Formats: sequence, structure tokens, C-alpha cells
Amino acid sequence: MSEANPARPCGNTFTFAGATVELLDAAAMLTAARVGPVVLLRGAVWPGAVQWVEVGVSSADGEDGPVCLFTGAIGIADKEWIRSLILGHDPVGLLLSKRIEAGDAVVTRIVDGVGAVAVAAYRRLGLDWSAQPPANRAPGRLVDADLGLAAEVAYDSSGTVVRLRAAVPREEVNPDHLRGFIGLTLQAVLEITGPDSLRGRRYTVSREYLPAVPVTTRSVTLDQVGGLTDVVSQLRQIAVSFQHPEAMARWGARRPQGILMYGPPGTGKTMLCRALANEIGADFREIRTPEILDKWLGGSERNIKQVFRDARRYRVPTLILFDEFDSIISYAGAGGDAASQAINAVAGIFKQEMNDLIEANPNVLVVATTNFPDRVDASLIRSGRFDVKISVPKPDEDGRAEIFGKMIRGLIAAHEQPGFMMFADDLDLTALARASRGMTGADIKEVLRRVQLTKAMQDARTGGQVGPISQHELIASITELAGPQVG
Repeated sequence: MSEANPARPCGNTFTFAGATVELLDAAAMLTAARVGPVVLLRGAVWPGAVQWVEVGVSSADGEDGPVCLFTGAIGIADKEWIRSLILGHDPVGLLLSKRIEAGDAVVTRIVDGVGAVAVAAYRRLGLDWSAQPPANRAPGRLVDADLGLAAEVAYDSSGTVVRLRAAVPREEVNPDHLRGFIGLTLQAVLEITGPDSLRGRRYTVSREYLPAVPVTTRSVTLDQVGGLTDVVSQLRQIAVSFQHPEAMARWGARRPQGILMYGPPGTGKTMLCRALANEIGADFREIRTPEILDKWLGGSERNIKQVFRDARRYRVPTLILFDEFDSIISYAGAGGDAASQAINAVAGIFKQEMNDLIEANPNVLVVATTNFPDRVDASLIRSGRFDVKISVPKPDEDGRAEIFGKMIRGLIAAHEQPGFMMFADDLDLTALARASRGMTGADIKEVLRRVQLTKAMQDARTGGQVGPISQHELIASITELAGPQVG
């Protein structure tokens, strides 16, 4: 029996401006940054005009040798800045605020327009406005005197992003430097939102974002995907090619237009598509069989044409998922009945539409998933239409241990409170992985769901006199779900 639950987040905690910050495995993060960039704080909730904050750690070549590079970015809702300056807290301002909250489009346009004019006028006159957005401030520095760590601060001309940058010789960097840079980033947040805006808040700094609410398929990120390291690595590369069109254009390179994911049911293909969309920052549009196939003559053809007609009009990055692709366009090519002819027609239109989609709209990425790749005609998924083909297998033993660990850490972060322990300290992830041989990520999620339900029912009957989930209870749930297949 282990002394501590290896799935339980652990690290050192410090306070900053009234906020509690928990830094998990800082040394491991710095080590990982030597291999590739590590992104932190993504997905946390921030006060006021700050919409998002990201901290990155990576390696770079400095003038005097390799350095550990710390970068920070703070996204600001510029319209909220303007509205707060214009509306204020007087009776008229409060009335206008209520009209905006109620969805009054006319009032919204007036306030935003007046605000923009006022800010522009102050800029042209060279006047100082004490509540000005960061875009009006000159570049500066934030310094942690104890560590000798200085971060250069720059403000985008749009006023929507504040950037920080600091470098430490790679052989000298230690966890204190990471903690110090987190503090400087929070200091920059305070300059935007006010000195008491972080008070009472809690932030977890980890390689994998541990949210304060349960992770759903809709909100999942690639960092939260377990047991599929190679697949996640391929998707990250695709995300980079999508996020940096200027680099692609410089080299005359074309990012993948289509991706085919195939593998057994329950391996997480749809979840991976959602995670890729979230990584890119793209809208997600899922196309299912009933949206395409129609019993009326010509209906299916019209439906598939409409899907691609819409795709050519998207003005924001969009990932289009054709789920269960084989059921939409699979065909033998020789069927003579009406149903076979309709499916053949849909497949033919699909091929034509995919031929030049990326040229027609570079904002769109098409992903198709299937459990039966042998049922998909090879001409549909040839290179040029689907440039990347990714096998999504069942996880091996190490992968299952990682999935158990990530799911349990997510549940702990979302549900544990002072005085309430959800999982006991006797968990052995390796033993859980060994016992769950042959299971998919969906199976492991069901194992946990069943144990949670059992505990909740016991809690309801006893009025809270229930202990945490133990190793024995998890093994029993695995055995119940898998039956005689588990060995």
C-alpha cells in the first residue's frame, strides 16, 4: 500500500494579493520545458476585463547560451474596458447597463460607439486617462527583487493582449523562478483589474489544467487526454499548422485539409476532435448520419451540398466532424438498388466538395471518425482529401494508468473540499491498469461513474457517514464491468 495517492495533486502553495496559488510539480514542468513548450494557467477564471491568461515555459538559445524562457499573455475584453469607462455607476450608467444586459442592440451600439470615440479623442489629444486600457501604456518591466527576475512587459496596439517575457540561464533555473514569474504575471493582472481583484480566488498551476468543475467532452483539452501520447502529439502539430498561417504561407506549405481517425469504439475519437478544436480555438460542428441521409429522392445530395455550402461561409476557425463516417458515405460501388445509388451519389458529391475546400475557405478543418475503416472507399480518403490518417488504439497498461490518474485528479480538483476526501490514499494506479486489461477510456470512465454512484447512494442513506473511494472498491468495479474477461 502506498503512503500517498499518486493520483492526488500535490505541490507547494503560496498566496499572492489574497489569492491562493498551488504550484504542482514545478521541477517536472521545468524538465518538460527542455523538450517542448509547456503551457500553464490555461482555462482558469479571471476577474474584470481579463478574459484569459497563459504562461509558457520553453527552452531557447540566448546570447550567452541556452536559457529557460518564461512567457505570459493576458487577454483583455476591450469593449468591456470602454463600457466601464463610459457607463460608470451613476443612475444613467446603471440604466444603460441593464439595457445592455437585456440584449438591447441599439443601446449596445451607442455605448460602444461613444466609448470608442472618447478613447480615440483622448489618444489624439495626448491626454492622460487614469483608467486607460493597457494599450496606451508604454512598455515596462516587472521585477522580483528577491530572485533578481525581471519580466519585460509589452502591450499590443489593440489593447487586447498584454505580454510578459523573462529569461533565466537554463543551468541556473529552479522552481523558485517559475513561482516568481507566476507572481509577476499575477501582478500584471492586478494592474488591469485592481489591487483587490484576486482576493479569495484559487489557482492551480499544473501541466494539465485541473478545473474547478468536472471536465466534459465539450470542454476537454489535449492536456487532459490520457493514454494516447502519440495521437496527441500528432494533433498538436496539426493545431500549430492551423494557428500559424503566416509561417505556412512563408514556406508555401499547406496544412492538412482533412483528418481520418479510426479505431475501436470507446477509444476517444470524438473527444480527441473536441480537444483539437479547443486547442485551435475553433468552433465545433458535428455532422451525424440523420443530417445527411434522407429517404426522399435527392434529399441526401441536397443535405451534403448544404453542409459544404455552409462550410465555405464560415469566417472563424471551424472544425467539422463527420462522426461515424462509414455510415454516411460508405459504399461498395456496385449496388443497383435506390439506397445504394443514393449513398454513391452522396460519396461522389463529398469527393468533389473536398477537392478544393481548403482553398475556398482556409478557416475550415474536416475530421472524419470511423470504427470500420475497411468500409470506407479508398478514393474518398486519399491524400489531398484526407491528408492525415490516425489510428486511435485501445490504451496499453501504461496508458490505462495515465487515464486513471488524469480522471481521478480531475474528480479530486472538482469535488474535494476541506473535510471531504473523495479518494483514499491507498490507490495503486499500476494495479488498476493491470486489472483493467483490454478496457478503453470510456470503460474506465464508467468504472469511476459506478463507484461514484454507489458512494452517493450510501451517503444518502447514512447522512454522510461514508469513507473515501478505496483501491478495493475500484478493483471491484472493474471486475463487475468487465466480468470474466478481466485477468
